[in-house]
Amino acid sequence: MSVAPAQAEAAERVLEVANLRAYYRTSYFGVSREVRAVDGVSLHVDRNEIYGLAGESSCGKSTLVKTIVRAIRPPLTIIEGSVRFDLGGRACDLYALDQARLAGLRWRHLSYILQGSMNVLNPVRRVRQSFVDFAFRHVGKPMPQFLRQVENHLARLRLEPAVLDSYPHELSGGMRQRVTIALASVCRPDFIVADEPTTALDVVVQKDVLALLCEVQRQIRSSMILVTHDIGVHANVTDRMGIMYAGRLVEEGRTVEVIRKPRHPYTAHLVTSLPRIGDAEPRKGLEGAPPNLANPPSGCRFHPRCPLAMALCRQQPPPMVDVAAGHRVACWAAAPPGPAVVS
Repeated sequence: MSVAPAQAEAAERVLEVANLRAYYRTSYFGVSREVRAVDGVSLHVDRNEIYGLAGESSCGKSTLVKTIVRAIRPPLTIIEGSVRFDLGGRACDLYALDQARLAGLRWRHLSYILQGSMNVLNPVRRVRQSFVDFAFRHVGKPMPQFLRQVENHLARLRLEPAVLDSYPHELSGGMRQRVTIALASVCRPDFIVADEPTTALDVVVQKDVLALLCEVQRQIRSSMILVTHDIGVHANVTDRMGIMYAGRLVEEGRTVEVIRKPRHPYTAHLVTSLPRIGDAEPRKGLEGAPPNLANPPSGCRFHPRCPLAMALCRQQPPPMVDVAAGHRVACWAAAPPGPAVVS
């Protein structure tokens, strides 16, 4: 699945995120609070590529993908930045679309797999009705033909047609997750965002669900953002990956390069935390905890926990710079001030 460097340069971009800032703003009893969940993130995804997002819980991964698919509600607010897609052969700024045009893109060109299948499936309606609600108007076929298409699609995911007559609580966790993958892909969208699609599943079911997700992605030739904190999943599934910490992207590159040669100390910690067969050496956890994003530290947000921190790290946030072809990092220790090219 990895893209060769020469191919990557000529790849067609399907998503471009530029300097995106999304904050949670609240005001209760005269007290205003601002949580900088996504703070200046820029990235892109190429056509037919699987892009991974990794990082600790509460680092901003889910908020970032919510803003990317414009699935936001107050108190989450877009402060600045842009999200541009090339969907269905047409480029568009997602936040410049009215609700009617946005609804026309959803599921047909852009779909979203939420954390936890029960967040998607209505617990008091049969699975069949969920497919009708989400996909029927986009497929443009009479109901009998539409349902046959759904049944054929379920068969690709090794689900029986009888699943359509079930309520969500009658299905196992793995079956529900496969149903949500079927919902997200039945319209053959150009772009799929999968936010922790294997949460709360055991490792055997996780493997099956991820294999099915990748198989569907290859069949319909869509692009994908896959969010998971599991570096092992990224190693086996994604083409490129970005590492998030405290609302910012701190490293990005081809997955194989990021894992083999991490340049940011936080990435290095995530990679070395992976268990290895036959390695009985005790592993030391990273001291401290992610910062409070309502009052983040000055400079590099990782410096209070970083073993390489120096005075500059406490004073100025490091820019994202290229340290190798297609490999960017935001770290003063990995890319000291100099003639490096800022991305």
